[in-house]
Amino acid sequence: MGDDGCKFSMKRRDLLRMIGVTAGSAAMYQAMSSLGLAAESTFKPPSPLQGAPKGTTVLILGAGIAGMVAAYELRQAGYQVQVLEYNHRPGGRNWSLRGGDRFTELGGFTQHCQFAPGLYLNPGPWRLPHHHRGILSYCKKLGVPLEAFVQVNHNAYVHSAKAFGGKPQRYRAINADYRGHVAELLAKTTQQGKLEGQVTKEDQERLLESLRDWGALDKNLAYARGITSSNRRGFDKDPGGGVSARPLPSQPLGLHDVLGSGLWQALSMGEIYEFQTTLLQPVGGMGRIGEAFGRELQGLIRYDAKVTAIQQDATGVTVGYEDTATPGQTLHARADWCLCTIPLSILGQLPLNVGQPMADAIAAVPYAASVKVGLQFKRRFWEEDEHIYGGITYTDLPISNISYPSTDFHAAGKGVLLGAYMWGLDAYEFTAMTPDQRVRKAVEYGSQIHPQYTREFEHGVTVGWHRSPFTMGCFGVWSEEARARHYDNLCQIDGRIALAGEHASYLPAWQEGAVTSALDAIGRIHQRVVAGASA
Repeated sequence: MGDDGCKFSMKRRDLLRMIGVTAGSAAMYQAMSSLGLAAESTFKPPSPLQGAPKGTTVLILGAGIAGMVAAYELRQAGYQVQVLEYNHRPGGRNWSLRGGDRFTELGGFTQHCQFAPGLYLNPGPWRLPHHHRGILSYCKKLGVPLEAFVQVNHNAYVHSAKAFGGKPQRYRAINADYRGHVAELLAKTTQQGKLEGQVTKEDQERLLESLRDWGALDKNLAYARGITSSNRRGFDKDPGGGVSARPLPSQPLGLHDVLGSGLWQALSMGEIYEFQTTLLQPVGGMGRIGEAFGRELQGLIRYDAKVTAIQQDATGVTVGYEDTATPGQTLHARADWCLCTIPLSILGQLPLNVGQPMADAIAAVPYAASVKVGLQFKRRFWEEDEHIYGGITYTDLPISNISYPSTDFHAAGKGVLLGAYMWGLDAYEFTAMTPDQRVRKAVEYGSQIHPQYTREFEHGVTVGWHRSPFTMGCFGVWSEEARARHYDNLCQIDGRIALAGEHASYLPAWQEGAVTSALDAIGRIHQRVVAGASA
């Protein structure tokens, strides 16, 4: 990639980092949407591919979601399919780390996950929007059971080390106070006649009534301490029964304090399209999807196969690869057609004879740096002590957020939190440490929100995607300029090679992008095959 592209990607990455630091990864995705980096899924159930010439072979590189969707559909259509996969498991970034798993990152650090049975971390994707119909349809086809993923929990925290003495605030309190003060200001503006000529008299009356309801204002259209506001932000003493039943209302924070804290920036998380209720997750971990595909495609996938070169000619494609279990010898696979789902961060380093437009497109897309940290604790203190059942706490600390498990509520014994989800510069700084140091640092930061961390912590694992040998990054980051110039060239079939994956979609970072990209690519390959056979 040229210097100009590198400079632009740094600016984009730093912008997204700053957004992520102040408001978490969900806000970063909102910014990505506005920058043209994320969009709605266009999935429609695929029509069965028909008329595949007998004996036509397709070689698929990568057994991530894109590669396995393609293999599933091409096999159904009668193609002879072979898949080469770098890892010893299916799924790619669709992955759940469980007790007993080991993995080695670039640089040589090997981690051994010591989570208790039944506990896991999703290092990659961890939630499924209800409108990502493609990936959900394959969950249904493959019999992968789903459960609700809690995105917004009003009892979780929003936190800034620079506000309220570093004391975390309940989401519901900041949400209620921000809305209440805004509603009161607008109500005063309306009462003072400052909307005359813009809003009819009848609509002004309706507006005041709606503001009273939306902002929990009292009869004087003020946001003040009382039962009405406390029913939104919580009570100092909750209603009960018997002689001590009377509740004690809480005191709202002042508008200046709410605005100055910056915590309001976390309030839109659950309203962003990708994060609106209901979100879903596979029961037992996101990796259950990859595992189900792997079982379905048993016999088609060759694992531990590291691709080293891709060469095409007029009649087919030859791929060189090594068996990572016994490296040193180059093996070869050949097929009539090749669908390559290898991340561009890896593909750009391989010998590949494609035209200059596709080569330039491959080189034009940088990959995001990201780190997740999973922490196992002796008990589920967030439920027992703080009554937090699922959801996400947002912070301006480098860990960005803490996600609480949306399953096994009230389970006795140990539990695992997503203790950090970092991007950009924070991710690079974390991976400059050893894995043990990263985990200890995540515990140190998290203890500013949950003091129980230090006495309840047991084990941890950390995955830095830019240190992952099979991705070298979390996802492809398109700039508007790069997409306008290179996207179509990336997606075009070059000779007998086509590319697919989240990077070849308008849904980067989402499995839905991989699904829709794969279906589009194999549909166009099939058209060429059928047209060639009938010529």
